[in-house]
Amino acid sequence: MHKKRIVGLFLVGFAMVSTSAHSQIPATAKQADSGAAGNSAAEVWMFDQTTALGGHPTTVLGHPQVIESPYGKAVEFNGVDDALFVGVHPLAGVSAYTWEVIFRPDADGAPAQRFFHLQEQQPLTGKNTDNRMLFEIRIVNGQWCLDSFASSNGNNRTLLNCKLLHPLGKWYRVTAVYDGKQLRNYVDDELEGSGDLKLVPQLAGHTSVGVRINNLYWFKGAILMARMTRRALPVEQFLKMPPLAAKEPGK
Repeated sequence: MHKKRIVGLFLVGFAMVSTSAHSQIPATAKQADSGAAGNSAAEVWMFDQTTALGGHPTTVLGHPQVIESPYGKAVEFNGVDDALFVGVHPLAGVSAYTWEVIFRPDADGAPAQRFFHLQEQQPLTGKNTDNRMLFEIRIVNGQWCLDSFASSNGNNRTLLNCKLLHPLGKWYRVTAVYDGKQLRNYVDDELEGSGDLKLVPQLAGHTSVGVRINNLYWFKGAILMARMTRRALPVEQFLKMPPLAAKEPGK
């Protein structure tokens, strides 16, 4: 009886600790975790450090900084020589996907910037192929527009509509969805572009954040998180921007 009472007390205490620990997880991370469980093998990368993303070790270029954003920790890139490289392609092998990034593009960056690049590599040589997926921005008249790109085996689609401009220095969620027939991109929940595309599932590869995979077109701004889901999600299942927790210094 005494042993049973000790075990019971231990289990109750463990449950209380687990509940307390979970209550301290940022709202964005909780949302991503619940989405990952229900959205068919989603991989979530929280940008709360520079040494790893999604549990994968990084190679760091320059000095990207961990900052406090209104939504929790994020990584800031200077637009000159800051970047993170990861030795995985999180959407390799998919025939459909949803790729979401919560980010903040800043003023005074280059006219063309690549902020997230998923790149296939040749299995035997490790050389980059022409098959890739990218998130990019263009700066037009002091504002930005979204550029999404995907290619495989000679088929590619660019979605770029610079008639739809957005203020710099604010936080957004951008999304690319491929359903097996069409590529679409969104800023927050608003559709920005779409086009037919036939993508062959990409082989394993690597990823760059803050720059194109060949160290061109550096990104100036910050990234909070990314979620890569191995199926096409409807808009109502996209990540939601969490409530503001704090005001950014100088913003």
